Amino acid sequence: MFESLGNISNYLGMPMGSSSHSQSIDFMIGWVHWLMIVLFVGWGIYLIITVIKFNAKANPKANHKGVTSHISQYAEIGVIVFEAFLLIGLSIPLYSQLKTTLPTDDDILEIRVVAQQFAWNIHYPGADGQFGTTDIYLVDEESNRIGLKRDGYGTDDIVAINQMHLPVDQQVLIHLSSKDVIHSFSLPEMRVKQDAVPGMTIPIYFTPTMTSSEFMTKIQGTAREGKGYEIACAQLCGNSHYRMKGYVTVETDAEFNAWLEEEAEYLEDEDDDDW
Repeated sequence: MFESLGNISNYLGMPMGSSSHSQSIDFMIGWVHWLMIVLFVGWGIYLIITVIKFNAKANPKANHKGVTSHISQYAEIGVIVFEAFLLIGLSIPLYSQLKTTLPTDDDILEIRVVAQQFAWNIHYPGADGQFGTTDIYLVDEESNRIGLKRDGYGTDDIVAINQMHLPVDQQVLIHLSSKDVIHSFSLPEMRVKQDAVPGMTIPIYFTPTMTSSEFMTKIQGTAREGKGYEIACAQLCGNSHYRMKGYVTVETDAEFNAWLEEEAEYLEDEDDDDW
């Protein structure tokens, strides 16, 4: 019963949910809208009754005793109980689930995302599974946007701009940071949104449950047709904020591994050319 009531979010024009926690987010949003509907209708009825009952024609002489009924107090208590249910029963447990318990499973994909005006730098560890170190003095906007040291663990690391690849049904842990101002990393279909704050590295984790090809098939005939998963910046970050857009390709394990191998071969060819 509660789940069906919470699913009002299905009718609010929200993007299709494509992560393991998207239904929980939508469920909570649905309950918030139920409360807003009750408050809207209740306050509307209250306003109409007040205008009719207490207009000058119906009350030519002021009544200094005021309202003696306790109905308004009961209504206020009801609103407080409902809001406590939303906060304590839904919001806090969901926040704890999504934000405070980092995954410890070895079978997770870790990625670094470094935001900057006006692009997303995506950093994958190489075959060794370890991120290379970075140095601010090595940053070059043409050849090394995150200042990656191409030695040690950083030799085989993969760095892409505005292009993220993820395997379906595998938990992803993103380490989010910013080079300049506050940005906001947003994946609407994944129900993921997190500010990228300069000087901080903030973890985000989620599990994609639908490949890009499946998503494209399901949205045919809608306003989103022709567009796959997009990374949006949900925080005004400068005069070119509008073009800070990235793309996410969710694919099978085989396709994802093939992409990693292709990027590794490209990196090797670049090293050979340098020699």
